[in-house]
Amino acid sequence: MKKIIIIGPGGSGKSYFAKELHDILNIPLYHLDNLFWNVNKIHISREEFDFKLNQILMKNSYIIDGDYSRTYEIRMQQADTIFFFNFSLEDSLAGASSRVGTKRTDCPFVETEFDPEFKEFLINWQSQTKPFVKELLAKYKNKNIIVFNNRDDKIKYIEELKSHSLN
Repeated sequence: MKKIIIIGPGGSGKSYFAKELHDILNIPLYHLDNLFWNVNKIHISREEFDFKLNQILMKNSYIIDGDYSRTYEIRMQQADTIFFFNFSLEDSLAGASSRVGTKRTDCPFVETEFDPEFKEFLINWQSQTKPFVKELLAKYKNKNIIVFNNRDDKIKYIEELKSHSLN
């Protein structure tokens, strides 16, 4: 595991998992929300984002956390390991709601409310984006693909990884 991407719906805990992976593996971590958004909640241009992402993809190792579905395929092509958070809508909504008002390292601003547009995005993610993810995972089945169907799967994986790294 040298080139790792973590994808899945918002609120599923991708960023927290990425930080845990980073702490265990000591691989540079990049949160796509930090690339895309400025502190003032204004995002950079698509071209600037793509340039920054491509700079990361050229590195020898990385952990990239974030959904940004239009970049799935380029990231999957370059990655050796793909973590897919195959979480339910309820789990994603609960996770997204719980982080409102919390300062996070994966986002340059604090969300002050559960944005109704973001909630709608999460609802649509299940029916529109998830099938696309599954198609791409089938296409790139030669990669190391780890699927988490719930938070317990993710916790168990981290605990096992920690125990292996201590040996």
